[in-house]
Amino acid sequence: MTSAQVDKEYGGDGTAGGPTGGSAPEEGYERGLGSRQVQMIAIGGAIGVGLFMGAGANIAKAGPSIILMYALAGVVIFFIMRALGELLLYRPVSGSFAEYAREFLGPFFGFATGWTYWLMWVVTGMAELTAAAIYIHFWFPQIPQWVSALVFLVVLFGVNLISVKIFGEVEFWFSMIKVTAIIGMIVIGLGVLTLGFSDAGDTAAASNLWAHDGIFPNGIGSSLMTLQGVMFAYLAVELVGVTAGESENPEKTLPKAINTLPWRIIVFYVGALTVILAVVKWTEFSAGASPFVHAFEKMGIPLAAGIVNFVVLTAALSSCNSGMYSTGRMLRDLAANSEAPKLFGRLNSRKTPAFGITVSVALMGIGVVLNYIVPEKAFGYVTSVATAAGVWTWMMILLSHIRYRRGVRAGRLPASSFPAPGGSVFSWVAVGFLALVTCLIAYDEDARISLYVGAVWAVGLLIGWQLLKRRAPRATVGDPAREYASAE
Repeated sequence: MTSAQVDKEYGGDGTAGGPTGGSAPEEGYERGLGSRQVQMIAIGGAIGVGLFMGAGANIAKAGPSIILMYALAGVVIFFIMRALGELLLYRPVSGSFAEYAREFLGPFFGFATGWTYWLMWVVTGMAELTAAAIYIHFWFPQIPQWVSALVFLVVLFGVNLISVKIFGEVEFWFSMIKVTAIIGMIVIGLGVLTLGFSDAGDTAAASNLWAHDGIFPNGIGSSLMTLQGVMFAYLAVELVGVTAGESENPEKTLPKAINTLPWRIIVFYVGALTVILAVVKWTEFSAGASPFVHAFEKMGIPLAAGIVNFVVLTAALSSCNSGMYSTGRMLRDLAANSEAPKLFGRLNSRKTPAFGITVSVALMGIGVVLNYIVPEKAFGYVTSVATAAGVWTWMMILLSHIRYRRGVRAGRLPASSFPAPGGSVFSWVAVGFLALVTCLIAYDEDARISLYVGAVWAVGLLIGWQLLKRRAPRATVGDPAREYASAE
């Protein structure tokens, strides 16, 4: 079966319902995201608050070994993205994660993945709003955290209601600011190390990476405990999959965006953190403050510190902007498969899922309330919940990829034009790594709350699924998961 035949069978352009027989969740969207925007969204998705702000707490726990943790997690993220890339070129759809889980693992997993990915972005939006409000304190400490969070929420809500082109353009420039700033920070840091200028010039040295109690100053165990926080930093790299249904040329733009991921990780995470920890010794960093801002304050360059604070502010707003975009598309996918109210499936005159975005933004407003009640703990609470939801989403991508590869080997499915290296072997490796991260979350007293929330969420999903089945029983004939199971 050729890719053209598959496209014809699934809807003519590869965007309709696939083998599951579902409707086309992205039908009616405007393909308004050009190559320039998709590439920058992919680049920007790898740079967020998890790096700019969360790295401070991780450095305090792990010392210089945090660089190794980001590198290790980055390798696994690349495995996940190559697995997703193979699925995307097999069938590019806007509700990708839920659609693939529905096709290869069964209807319930599509339902659970769609709603969990939606939850991840609602909660991540709360985290980003919290971080943005904290950054505003750098200039205006008298403004309450919750006020800043509310203002940003309203502005980004307006951006997402206009059109996908406006979203893409705003996200392009947000990402451009982040990329340019990190490269600039690396260059300045290297200048401090080699030329010795600024207030930090006398103490800056590569030896700072091992001279203060070694690379693992608090032990390997403490370093591993940072992995759940490190994984939060990588949330949003999979967003390129959500853009598939609105990309002008997914066959060309998606592989390019995914294949450049290792370089983004090496430069933006490993490179940036290596330079910063060489310029300023790790013992001077703490939770609740951006290590990038602190590094420039230590150099005695106050104007640069202000610029960096502006950059990390845009990083937070960028991620929140992406979250609003993603939640509306995921709710529409669920509605198209009769797994959410039909209202979520409607597009406004500008071809955006306005109702789904509105409901999601209203729930993100809980983050504003948290910033009012517990401003000092709001960021930690929401990031741990978002990480747990992200781990579920990545796990579903990997398991769907493993089932897809089985179907290809058995001749039941066409091969993708963008196969993952190593087949499903690296997907199994990534599954094991995510299982380890889950165990670490359970062991961490502060992060454990996410598993409690996850348990309540799972019960809610099971109840919702049972109610859904009673209202509209699903036919099991033609369910790919059942066919695969019987064939095996």
